[in-house]
Amino acid sequence: MGLKWVDVNDIAIELADTYPEQDPLKISFPDLYTKVMELEEFDDDPDHCGEKILEAIQMAWIDEAD
Repeated sequence: MGLKWVDVNDIAIELADTYPEQDPLKISFPDLYTKVMELEEFDDDPDHCGEKILEAIQMAWIDEAD
């Protein structure tokens, strides 16, 4: 079973592992959206994502990167 948009913390862990060189503080929401969509484990409707979800993923990624 793949990752869904609601799996904010799991997505953040995958992003931190997949893009260790990326500073999550400096990523734009369009770039973040693209990176989530490119994750191998991600499997959800691209249209079910909004700014609040991207913001939550970014915050979790920042926490994960610390």
